[in-house]
Amino acid sequence: MRSNDGARGEGQVATAPRHSQHAIVRWLLPSALFLAFAGYVGAWVDHRVAGLVITGLDLGEYVKFLTPVRSGELALWREGFYLPLVAVSLTASLAALRRDLRYALPARAALLALAVVAALNLLPPAWTPQRMMTEEFRQQALALAGCLAAMAFSPLLALLPVKAFAVIVALLSISAAIIPVRQFLLILPTVSELYNQPLSPGWGMFLCAASLLTLTVAALWIGWSKHPAPSDA
Repeated sequence: MRSNDGARGEGQVATAPRHSQHAIVRWLLPSALFLAFAGYVGAWVDHRVAGLVITGLDLGEYVKFLTPVRSGELALWREGFYLPLVAVSLTASLAALRRDLRYALPARAALLALAVVAALNLLPPAWTPQRMMTEEFRQQALALAGCLAAMAFSPLLALLPVKAFAVIVALLSISAAIIPVRQFLLILPTVSELYNQPLSPGWGMFLCAASLLTLTVAALWIGWSKHPAPSDA
């Protein structure tokens, strides 16, 4: 009897670290999502004059007016600057209702609200339904529709196998971390010329990219680590 109790105790001690690790990563995922969004709407070009601050959200429109981009000297995928919004919105919808993550109701509501807010930020300034159907904004319109559809069907998407969930989130996150940052660094010298001063990337870019890379790691850990099912939190 003593040996059985001892084995049971050892098993409980062995699973305790895995419970703790899973709990940390489980909450790291939504934390990374909110921080990525905060970084995206934060300063990518910082300036003491508030009107000269450029956020990640501004870049998709801002680059249209840069001379090297307008002349074709600098080839950019303008819609690529919106990838963080797509990654945050889709990941929030995919994760909110997953049974293996078992978020409590307030956390689920917060994730679904974040999915909607991130998706709606894909709308351009002074948008109209007619404007969204033009060639210029078609990719944004499709991304917006896809993100809102994912939120609406989040109960079904929560049934995806955990490895499929992990791969989708990892691919979204790493693309959203690399493509906008690479393009931003390409245009930064041109922006420096316009401001007539040397510029360095602002805190928003670093926070957004670091959070998205953290999200990638968290998703892969959830997908491939053997861990016990967490209790409700």
